[in-house]
Amino acid sequence: MLKNYLKIAVRNLLRHKTYSIINISGLSIGIACCLLILSYVFFELSYDKFNKNADRIYRINTDLKFGSTELAIPVVSDMMGPMLKKDYPQVEEYTRIYNITDNVYIKKDDQFYNERRMACVDSTFFKVFSFPVLYGNTNNALNEPNSVVITKSIAEKFFGTDDAVGKYLETNIYGNTLFNVTAVIRNMPNNSHFQFDFLFPMKTLHYDWGNYVSSNFHTYLLLRKGTDYKEFEKKFDEYNTRYSFPYANKYLQIQSEEEFKKAGNKLENSLTPLTNIHLFSKRAQELSPSGNIEYVYILSAVALFILLIACINFMNLTTAGSANRFKEVGIRKVLGTERKSLVFQFLTESIMIAFIAVIIAVVIAYDVLPQLNNLAGKKIDTKIFSSAPILLFLISLPILVGVIAGSYPAFYLSRFVPEEIFKGKLSRGSKSGKLRSVLVIFQFAASIVLIIGTIVIYRQLNHIQNKNLGYQKEQVLIINDSYLLGNNLNAFKYEMLKVTGVIFGTASGFLPIPSERNFSAFYTGRAIVSESGLTLQRWRIDCDYLKTLGIKLIEGRNFSPDFITDSASIILNETAVRQLGFKDPINKFMYNWVAGGRVKAYKVIGVVKDFNFESLHQEIGPLCFVLERSSGPTSFKVNAAQIPLIINDAARIWKRMSSGMPFTYRFLDDSFDEVYKAEKRIGIIALSFSILAILIACLGLFGLATFLVEQKTKEIGIRKVLGASTASILFMLSKEFLKWIIIANIVAVPAAYYFMSKWLNDFAYRINISWWIFVFAGIIALLIALATISLKALNAASANPVKSLRYE
Repeated sequence: MLKNYLKIAVRNLLRHKTYSIINISGLSIGIACCLLILSYVFFELSYDKFNKNADRIYRINTDLKFGSTELAIPVVSDMMGPMLKKDYPQVEEYTRIYNITDNVYIKKDDQFYNERRMACVDSTFFKVFSFPVLYGNTNNALNEPNSVVITKSIAEKFFGTDDAVGKYLETNIYGNTLFNVTAVIRNMPNNSHFQFDFLFPMKTLHYDWGNYVSSNFHTYLLLRKGTDYKEFEKKFDEYNTRYSFPYANKYLQIQSEEEFKKAGNKLENSLTPLTNIHLFSKRAQELSPSGNIEYVYILSAVALFILLIACINFMNLTTAGSANRFKEVGIRKVLGTERKSLVFQFLTESIMIAFIAVIIAVVIAYDVLPQLNNLAGKKIDTKIFSSAPILLFLISLPILVGVIAGSYPAFYLSRFVPEEIFKGKLSRGSKSGKLRSVLVIFQFAASIVLIIGTIVIYRQLNHIQNKNLGYQKEQVLIINDSYLLGNNLNAFKYEMLKVTGVIFGTASGFLPIPSERNFSAFYTGRAIVSESGLTLQRWRIDCDYLKTLGIKLIEGRNFSPDFITDSASIILNETAVRQLGFKDPINKFMYNWVAGGRVKAYKVIGVVKDFNFESLHQEIGPLCFVLERSSGPTSFKVNAAQIPLIINDAARIWKRMSSGMPFTYRFLDDSFDEVYKAEKRIGIIALSFSILAILIACLGLFGLATFLVEQKTKEIGIRKVLGASTASILFMLSKEFLKWIIIANIVAVPAAYYFMSKWLNDFAYRINISWWIFVFAGIIALLIALATISLKALNAASANPVKSLRYE
């Protein structure tokens, strides 16, 4: 029996080729889009879940408010992990990660290779995290100072084999040192919130250990089974009372805990579950760029909209097409076919089409996934399509959609008696007309929401790109790793200034793009118990920094080599002046406590206009400049027309001074663009899928227009004979669809405004959602729909009326 149902279903598909192609195309494209977006969403949600004890691993965060400054960072002191394990039995194990942010060079065959993904970690690292070992023993691999654990890819790169245990790497980390490879692990999974290729023992790190108030270590706790991490968070107040405040009072002369809190300050710690870090943590100094749960929600909504649009098309066309099968139902009933058989026949056809669409969709998704990876900057494996949730989705979707779409012809048409059918007592498709209207309105409302969302995202990104940041990011050439030149650093800078086309130059590791920062507490008096203080970003710069980056000095003067006292001077930004309460800041003194409890006084000599040195998601914070040498790159303001020649000269000078170190460079505006790469990618993805959603909706409209024209073939012929113009017939065929699109606009506008306003709230500097965006999106949707309908309606309206009247 099933074989007969399938045979008849195939015949019907071949008989009605147009409906079949539109149905299968729309549904398969919709399911493929949904699959691709789901693969991205599931990948984002899978971060760090590969760890065996992922449900018991938590990272410690620090939330500090001091004066007018608030910090939310994912790092704590070097002492917090060890002391928590010692004092609290709930802590089964801890491990710390010290991220090495400087570029490190590995030497091989007299060649230097730039490597970035490095960290110093505790010997307990592999007791907390699950990274499979290929060679060696991770239980003791990090016990000795000059040992290193590397990944498979690094072993193959430097030794030509993944079995590199016992071999040595020569690196410039903490001086030219040989490190013994004690273990080789698999490459860290793409869905890990940190990615390292080299793991050095914590003993290798040159650090002033025992500081309870520093914040430089990403620290993770493995809590014992049954421990409520929210309850355990309450222990942090006890820890800070026992260790942090006594240390601050003894060595840094910080006031007592009571006075500290009474002044409105706070020092708090919290825990973030390991599996929440990637999507839910928006703290500075993350180990890798974080995802954003809002984008997961946005793309999930896009996937749902596309799937619903595709399914609605399928249901609309199935119900519309079934109206032409009244006579078929009547004849079958006359020949003795039971209603049950008719129900199964219609459901079989519908489910079969849905299954064909799913198979095509899977093929499309497999083919397009590499392009999505390039677009999204991810490495999603095709194995994700065989995961349990997606397999369940692929199996259940055609059955669900097929049953819903086929239910109208199956249960509605099959209930009529042949006499009613043959006497023409039934109007074709009238019962499903209202449902189709609602469904078309919904799918175009969804399409309009996607159009509005895409426009808003692109306008916001354009606003970021073109906002006056308060400094000049264009034509600033950055020579990476200039600190490796050592004593030749200033000589390199002055040699570069002789190059034709180089206008200004500065040697400073601090650039106005989000990166590692140096926070420091400054006070307006020596007796800080009674004096106000402020935590500032403290940038070490030279005398040429401000003019190289075009940062405007609005009061006082810049650092100068003519004033030897400038080593004890400071320049503030407007926000720092405002938060410190200075009405006339020039010649005021600020005090900074340094190691050993010493106090250093700084004289304010200048104020710069506020500039955006962090992400535009954040307000401008307080900042100060001090005249000190810093590690990092050198930056040069250059003439755009001479950039190729300047780079060639820079490479030549570098080669002469760097003893074989590789020459690398970048431009400041490119580094700025990197900060917003995630938003750009989401914008492009949203635009791509919005276009596909509209295409799918148009396929449905075209199918419905085809159905409508077939229904009104005789009416069109009669109108033409009576003298109706092509334009009037075109309007008659189009007006119902246009009415649906107008209603869809009315429904879509408030929904789009609500969701995009929520998204924009995440930016400190945002656009206003202008009224024209909604009008523009509505007109675009209207024109697309009109063009789609007109393709079929114009053909019908201009046809010979004789053919229309004898089409049967």
